[in-house]
Amino acid sequence: MTDPIKAPANTSNEDGAADIVDEADEAQQRMLSARARAYRRARTVSVIGTFVILAFGCFYVAQSLLLPVILAFLLALVFSPVVRTLARYRIPQSLTALAIVLTLTTSVIAGVYGLSDPVSKWIDDAPQIERQLRLRLADLGGPLEKLRDVQKQVEQATNQNNEADTQKVVVQEPNMISQAAQGAPEIVAGIALMLVLLLFILSSGDMVYEKMVRALPTFGDRRKGLRIAHDIEREVSRYLLTISAINICLGILIGTLLAIVGMPNPVLWGIVAGVLNFVPLLGAVVGVGIVGMVALVSMPTTTAAILPPAIYLACTAIEGQFLTPALVGNRLRINSVAVILAIAFWGWIWGFIGVLVAVPLLIVTSVFAKHVEGLGGLREMLGPNNNTTNNNNGN
Repeated sequence: MTDPIKAPANTSNEDGAADIVDEADEAQQRMLSARARAYRRARTVSVIGTFVILAFGCFYVAQSLLLPVILAFLLALVFSPVVRTLARYRIPQSLTALAIVLTLTTSVIAGVYGLSDPVSKWIDDAPQIERQLRLRLADLGGPLEKLRDVQKQVEQATNQNNEADTQKVVVQEPNMISQAAQGAPEIVAGIALMLVLLLFILSSGDMVYEKMVRALPTFGDRRKGLRIAHDIEREVSRYLLTISAINICLGILIGTLLAIVGMPNPVLWGIVAGVLNFVPLLGAVVGVGIVGMVALVSMPTTTAAILPPAIYLACTAIEGQFLTPALVGNRLRINSVAVILAIAFWGWIWGFIGVLVAVPLLIVTSVFAKHVEGLGGLREMLGPNNNTTNNNNGN
């Protein structure tokens, strides 16, 4: 016969054991769920990493095709507002696009023809320029030159006994002109592809935007895609137009000042200054170095040779510290470290053209990051320094 007093105690023990089992099952399920989430996250990261590596490999391998296409789209972003504005005055888009492409073609041909003579002259005089540069640097570094002379004398004394029995083979490498001639067909084909593609993109108006938007699945995605496309066009076109105007004025100013101080080929160095200034931060440093080396060879005295690079440095410093931040500062709010890394990366992938397009591509990436919710980390990496932003807001 069962004791009625002990029955509730057995029931409570059974309920406690059931609760413990349920808690253990829930803990095991949470652990499995956490493992599943970690596995899915690792799988997503690995897939994205593999895609990024393969994409960068394609960028490097297919640069002869991708560079003209990217340049055409960047130029289309710059000139699309012009075509759209003139279309409001009933000027056909195809006519405006043709005029823009013909103007660009004429500018390229005129630039190549005008610079071919001084550039070829500098290339032909390269050995003599190198000797003059060494002589000028020898005045600045006398002890190092003496050490090199001693090293040459030791080498000559060592090789005198073997000169009679040793045959020397000299391998002549192609010079810069022959290398440029070999790569000329590919360059011409790339420029032609860029201009033809630019003509059709500008002539089509907003057709490219409409095609991209219609490919999106929902109405909200289409509206967001259209907003992103217009924001990219506005930011890139404003940046490139403003920077182009600044660099043209800077090139004219530097060329004029170098002509006043007696620097040879001032037009060439003005164009070089304008082109190199499209590369933020690093272009001015490279330009000062090139002008300084040429001035050491061309100017009569070492004191006079200091003046051209000093002029170049002063002009680029004023432009970089005052003019460009005042005109572009509110439009280009990107971390300077990100700018340098982008220049280094795209320069490594695509050479000098990659250096020129690094900042516009960074602007496109920044606009995407602002509109896409999942790219908050990238938006934070590309954004300006918080201290700088707070100071600007406080002012």
